[in-house]
Amino acid sequence: NKGDEGLKRVTGSEVANDAAPWKLELTGKWPKVDTKTSVDWRESGNDPGRMRHAKLTKINKTTVKNLKPAWEFKTGDAGAGTTIECTPIIVEGVMYLTTVKLRIVALEAATGKPIWVHDPKSSGVHRGLTHWTDGKLARILCALPDGKLLSLDARTGTPDTSFGKGGVVNLRDGYERDLSKLNYGCTSALALFENLVVVPIINSEGQPGAPGDIRAFDVRTGKEVWRFYTVPRPGELGNDTWAKDSWRERSGTNAWTGYTVDTKNAIVFAATGSAASDFYGADRHGTNLFANCLIALDARSGKRLWHFQTVHHDLWDHDNPCPPTLCVVKGKECVALPTKTGFVYVFERKTGKSLFPIVEKAAPPSDIPGEQAWPTQPMPLAPPPLTPQVITDAELTVPANGRRYGQWRQPPSVEGTICTPGFHGGANWSGSAYDPATGYLFVNTNNVPSVVQLKANERGGYDFQGYNWLRDKDGRPGVKPPWGSLTAVDLNKGTFAWRIPLGHYPELADKTTGTENFGGCIVTAGGLVFIASTRDELLRAFDKDTGKLLWQHKLPAGGYACPATYSVNGKQFVVIAAGGGGKIGTKSGDSYIAFALS
Repeated sequence: NKGDEGLKRVTGSEVANDAAPWKLELTGKWPKVDTKTSVDWRESGNDPGRMRHAKLTKINKTTVKNLKPAWEFKTGDAGAGTTIECTPIIVEGVMYLTTVKLRIVALEAATGKPIWVHDPKSSGVHRGLTHWTDGKLARILCALPDGKLLSLDARTGTPDTSFGKGGVVNLRDGYERDLSKLNYGCTSALALFENLVVVPIINSEGQPGAPGDIRAFDVRTGKEVWRFYTVPRPGELGNDTWAKDSWRERSGTNAWTGYTVDTKNAIVFAATGSAASDFYGADRHGTNLFANCLIALDARSGKRLWHFQTVHHDLWDHDNPCPPTLCVVKGKECVALPTKTGFVYVFERKTGKSLFPIVEKAAPPSDIPGEQAWPTQPMPLAPPPLTPQVITDAELTVPANGRRYGQWRQPPSVEGTICTPGFHGGANWSGSAYDPATGYLFVNTNNVPSVVQLKANERGGYDFQGYNWLRDKDGRPGVKPPWGSLTAVDLNKGTFAWRIPLGHYPELADKTTGTENFGGCIVTAGGLVFIASTRDELLRAFDKDTGKLLWQHKLPAGGYACPATYSVNGKQFVVIAAGGGGKIGTKSGDSYIAFALS
């Protein structure tokens, strides 16, 4: 695909999706790229195993001090409270991304000039696109929060009419139940294996809701090829973990964060969320498989190979929000899973055998009438937990005000239970990056306790009283810092190689507090870990071996997304979405900024 011939240019005025005028001036053209001196970032995690590792070395420990903005692309569609969480993908000099309003744009990766734009007329959070090619055809695949699965011509941005109906598959189709009025869609990047695309699903946090089944579709036609029921039906393994008929029409249990693919061994790894309702389980007694699980599936058939449940009968919304990460530990092919609970699990890919001992530790019962908290919960003995596991008097900086605390995995209560890790982890959708040279897994985490409180309702059950946080009078977490951290986990030793506070509050003299953070990190062969994620709106580069800060740059808005790095014709870039807003609540922005050496 050289030159600009045959390229259809779709103008912004043709795709405006709201009352406010929006127009994107298309100034780019299809780039000419020397593939020998260019390196792509082809998936949101760079590779199917989501290692987020790049072999690029021009930006390194010595040269990173000379990193400067190279170009900025402004999407022009931000508003109050909006955000961008998308990690761009870069294929042969073309960058593909989504804007605030989920318009899909192709840019010249070396200049940031837009080539084409397609508006699917959707909205919500979106974290990345997927590129597929058979060497002749090339497609951009995207599933959206409203439940549409799209296939676009990668060169023109026009729908692939051989896929679904006019390039669109309605993901709500294929069910006996009517899902038209239920929350059902996708926020994460799709996964590919051969000619299959596997779709991560978002659904309801409460009942009733849509199913969280794992589904694979033919990338050429959009037809469903296989499905794995995340809530087992009668006769299937795990159905007996749902008391009586509580499996029926159960929501949650969804792998919303995206999948990891071991192409060599033809395995799809899925990390699932908690069963609905998140904080009240009196209507779902049992361990509730396959909620809160790491599941290994045969990539061609969807058949379960093995699974491990990280939380039994979840009452804390401790779903698994991190995509698993492929790694090699002590010569063994492994998969690592950071969790909201603050633990890192490491398993052999083929067998599911844990590399480190895991014990079932006693957990306290619930006194909510009808609730049956599971009496034990899994605890890996290594690596150490990434975040505090119990609130103590020594850690509190605010009064407890009658709320319960002090026990590991203390269930929700009418008085209110202070939970750590909180709603946002531990680790969250930010995920992890793996460096094969050192065996280090890099994970950013939060230490922001939440308060889970229930109240009796008129139906004989109990209702969750909202997402409340333990905060001081200034709105900061009500425990001692650090409130956010970046940790290098040495997977070979099961220990921490280093651990540092991540971010700071500009108004505080103490610059080592860390802050709550969203958006992951990447690691390069140049010896660097790049991450934004923090409320101080900085993009940082750390020495991967020591955690020493080597470079930082103030963004126009918070970078609550994972960066990417790539090269075009020998020039290396680092790009980050600076969309602000979101769960952190700082000012919103509409920029993608690429950095290069000056």
